[in-house]
Amino acid sequence: MPTDGEAAEDRAADTLHGLVELRAGQAPQAVAVRCGDAELTYGELDKRADALARHLAARGLAPGGRAAVALGRGTQVYVALLAVLKAGAAYVPLEPSAPDALLRHVLADAAPDLVVTEESHRVRLADAGPAQIVCLDTADLTEEPSDPPGAPTGPTDLACVLYTSGSTGLPTGALVEHRNLLSAYRGWREVYGLSPADRILQTSSLEFDVFTADWVRALGSGATLVVAPRNLTLDRTADLAGLPALVAAEGITVLELNARLARRLAAHLARSDAPQAGEPLAGTPLPGVRLLTVGAEKWYLDEQLGLQRLLGDGTRVLNVYGLAEAGVDSTYFDAQGTAATEDGERVSLIGRPFPGTRVYVVGPDGTPVPPGQAGEIAIAGGGLGRGYLNRADDTRHRFVRADFDPDGRVLLTGDIGRLRDDGVLEFLGRAAHVVGPVPFARKAAVVSRVAAAARAEGRLRAHPAVREAVVVELELRPGRRSLVGYAVTAPDADGADGWSLSQYLAAQLPVGDAPEAVVPVPELPRTRAGKLDRAALPLPAPPKHTAAGSAKAGSRTGKGGGGKAGGGRSGTSDLPGCLVLGCVVFFSLMAWVSTNVFFPGATQLGAVPDAYHFWFELLYLCENLAFGAGVAFLFFGFPAVLRQGRSYRLSLLTYLSVVWLLASWWPQDNLYRLTDATDWPRETAMVFTFNVPLMAAALVVLIFLIRRPTARR
Repeated sequence: MPTDGEAAEDRAADTLHGLVELRAGQAPQAVAVRCGDAELTYGELDKRADALARHLAARGLAPGGRAAVALGRGTQVYVALLAVLKAGAAYVPLEPSAPDALLRHVLADAAPDLVVTEESHRVRLADAGPAQIVCLDTADLTEEPSDPPGAPTGPTDLACVLYTSGSTGLPTGALVEHRNLLSAYRGWREVYGLSPADRILQTSSLEFDVFTADWVRALGSGATLVVAPRNLTLDRTADLAGLPALVAAEGITVLELNARLARRLAAHLARSDAPQAGEPLAGTPLPGVRLLTVGAEKWYLDEQLGLQRLLGDGTRVLNVYGLAEAGVDSTYFDAQGTAATEDGERVSLIGRPFPGTRVYVVGPDGTPVPPGQAGEIAIAGGGLGRGYLNRADDTRHRFVRADFDPDGRVLLTGDIGRLRDDGVLEFLGRAAHVVGPVPFARKAAVVSRVAAAARAEGRLRAHPAVREAVVVELELRPGRRSLVGYAVTAPDADGADGWSLSQYLAAQLPVGDAPEAVVPVPELPRTRAGKLDRAALPLPAPPKHTAAGSAKAGSRTGKGGGGKAGGGRSGTSDLPGCLVLGCVVFFSLMAWVSTNVFFPGATQLGAVPDAYHFWFELLYLCENLAFGAGVAFLFFGFPAVLRQGRSYRLSLLTYLSVVWLLASWWPQDNLYRLTDATDWPRETAMVFTFNVPLMAAALVVLIFLIRRPTARR
């Protein structure tokens, strides 16, 4: 934890480069950045950044401008980032090995004044955009003064434009100010206990927000930033078996991994010589590491606790959550001291906000919801950025006014969560298809569907044959969105085909929550950032192309959910429409034929004027059809009611109420016509037999319609 004096020094620095200059003045000989055998001390880093800042200013980079930085792994990238800031400009991090389409998009959208790179990347970057190119490996900086350029920069000036990973479309530039990252840094320093003694491992790619977070954490606290020789985020072939050796050799104390890398690390450590599965390894698998943080994607509690057990009590394992738009990290959950729970495989806990950050769960009306209720996660506080570059509508729709927050402004993340009774935030999933303002009812439906997907995903992960799973909502047919599950299964595991997994979920989940299909895949597709690539998920085969019980079946023949363990219930959507219609017609005819048997004379129209005969005959027809519909609903309607997600008792009462509302008109009207108007005993009996129950049935249906669906885990 920082002392009061250190905290006061931190607050004195109102820019990112000012904070690094402060560390350089305190310990100029301390190692700031190390990559392989190359090192830069804080004094060298600061001096070189000053010289490059003057060179960039001479090439036309003015205060308030933007410069793209596209450099490979090494020490020079940090010189370039600080130089751009010292020149009073904002940097746009750009991975030089990115696909041409991504390079063109970012350079066109950001429109930087110049691009800082090296000769090996000049041709590609020059072809991707018209910006002026500055190559560090050929630029002559010997003539540049080494004193600070003195560009006017304040806390509200733009520090960087961080492009999102593009998991829901093309990357969008988030405008981040100096004060936003300084606020985030103070939260990191307090929670992580950062100090100059730390050695922080940098594994991420330049283009991702965690890269900026790593260097701000390290260089802001006077620690040493150690750059991993290989880009573990982008290099899918990198063997994590070498990570423990690298950690030991470099004396790493702090590192961050994305969820995919954390899973790979846990699998590698589990294969090592552990006494028993799930127990700490003999010795320390990551010697010296006191803090390991994991983020960028949904990470389940059982995974976090499993990695915590493998690493032992000497390492804190945190699950962190946040967005580039709000200072990178907003909340964290510490696994230490958390006991294993039976629902650990079904929940992802992202904990509590970092100091300086406020987090809310808001309903469709934009106000906070009570604990336990699902809603959209909203972030506020010092880390909240300006908005999006060239995206005024997105900025207006996502960064909204909020009377319940002290600053009156929050970021709507598009992520769905639930605040538990203990104050811990639970992450449910992302509502990726909600863009801009949406009607209250539709947004409520989206929250409900994401919560249902989270329940289904947790149950799918619990299957013994499943190693990794995800449940997403896809548009399988125009205008209709459905839940679809994807499972990475163990080789040759029993019950690992799509049909069996679908039936397993149908038996485990409330009716209506089960995905329409489960598709076994060898691995889940990933974006460059290692996140789930929704656009690359394969669509399931149409139900008519899959056979029940087939080992190749990827979906159920029916679209209904499941019942209790041991078998699923079939809903009306599982039956041919002609069968339901035939049932309605049959019992309508039965009512018509039976009328004169049970109620002789009830349909006689002798006393009715001829002009009204047609209308009474139409009334009798409608009564018979209503009776037939009621009997058909009695046979086939209960699963359809259960699929709405209300409680079982309320669903049963509603089902019986609908049957009564439909079927009772035929006997009631016939009996009334056979009763003398002054026969008060029979009139009273029929009122209480038919009319009062009809009113009660209507009230039950009303309660059913306004009652929220039951949230089950």
